[in-house]
Amino acid sequence: MRMVRQLLEGKPREIWSVSPESSVFSALEVLAQKNIGALPVVQGGKLLGIFSERDYARKVILKGKSSKEITVREIMTEEVITVQPDTTVQECMKLMSDKRIRHLPTIDGERLVGIISIGDVVKDIIAEQASTIHQLEDYIKGR
Repeated sequence: MRMVRQLLEGKPREIWSVSPESSVFSALEVLAQKNIGALPVVQGGKLLGIFSERDYARKVILKGKSSKEITVREIMTEEVITVQPDTTVQECMKLMSDKRIRHLPTIDGERLVGIISIGDVVKDIIAEQASTIHQLEDYIKGR
């Protein structure tokens, strides 16, 4: 059973984040440039929230506000669900399904060490299942 720690080892080390005082527009630029769907909101090394495309769609566009005039702090999700490096991938999948979220910041102690997406989790589960199938096929064939 794989852990979040192992997923993070396969990802770039850099963690893109945004400050709570950044404009929503500048946060959207980072999302577009990095081709990601969410950014941890960090100030002074502390995780304060998460900003996602969903936050933008539901809290800016639908309310008729301007992304250049509103700050990330005003629309970020403050109640962030996090995991630790020793959380299993299966636990992450369950958490993401139950809470209907697509991103899980990973915290080690007080420090943000990475973020995993639903895509990371699904890819890992598919790879694990393919490996299990291959091992079973080899066993059946007597290899």
